[in-house]
Amino acid sequence: MATDTPYTLAGVMGWPVAHSRSPAIHGHWIRHYGLNGHYVLLPVQPERIADAVRGLPALGFAGCNITIPHKVAAMALVDRIDPLAARIGAINTVVVDKDGRLSGYNTDAYGFIQSLLDAQPDWRADAGPVTVLGAGGAARAILVALAERGAREIRLCNRSPDKAQALAAEFGGPIRAYPWEQREDALEGAALLVNTTSLGMKGQEPLEISLERLPRHALVCDIIYVPLETPLLAAARERGNATVNGLGMLLNQARPAFQHWFGVLPEVTPELRRMVEDTIG
Repeated sequence: MATDTPYTLAGVMGWPVAHSRSPAIHGHWIRHYGLNGHYVLLPVQPERIADAVRGLPALGFAGCNITIPHKVAAMALVDRIDPLAARIGAINTVVVDKDGRLSGYNTDAYGFIQSLLDAQPDWRADAGPVTVLGAGGAARAILVALAERGAREIRLCNRSPDKAQALAAEFGGPIRAYPWEQREDALEGAALLVNTTSLGMKGQEPLEISLERLPRHALVCDIIYVPLETPLLAAARERGNATVNGLGMLLNQARPAFQHWFGVLPEVTPELRRMVEDTIG
């Protein structure tokens, strides 16, 4: 029974954080696997992030997820950083090790790639050029993931061109920055289009882009999950492109984090997916 097992406490730290679906996801797994523990919301203002992260061991936490706006700041507060997280330049998972020290990981890269493979098991990063919109924290993880999976050409477009150019210079390899005004040119011959911006999210401005130059065999991914089908995905689906929304990335990035804390690698089941979809509406 769950009460016979050690109690494990984890949570998600962000500001704001009340909208997070992570408690529903991790709570489902805790119940499903009969574990003794809890996953809670940790609303932490930016000026208190150091106190909050460093206080995790004293409060008995096994660790926590880190979300906006703390993913970069939290890197300076952990004792060890996983090599992949170091390359990405941001963490989204903190683990309290047995010696009380803190380790930082980034599971967003894993979650993104797995969401594509769930949709298309034969997907390959080297199938053709990739166009990525946005240059924020999520884009960093996605760019590194695509490069490590063998993408040969990544076209990066961002509304602030300096950020795109800085990322292309930092990561190098197959990444080339394109001006935002040339985002439709960057679709020519692409095998994958990924939107990492907030454009198209509920309450945000729409993403203005014509898909006319995008091949119909291209996969279109929007990491937004509220709404589940953004205008970008609706337009892509209507013209025959396969689409992937952000729910798969959200669910899959949670799996290795849960394993770090609870010792079980959980599954993303249709039941879990439906439950989270119901919270989105």
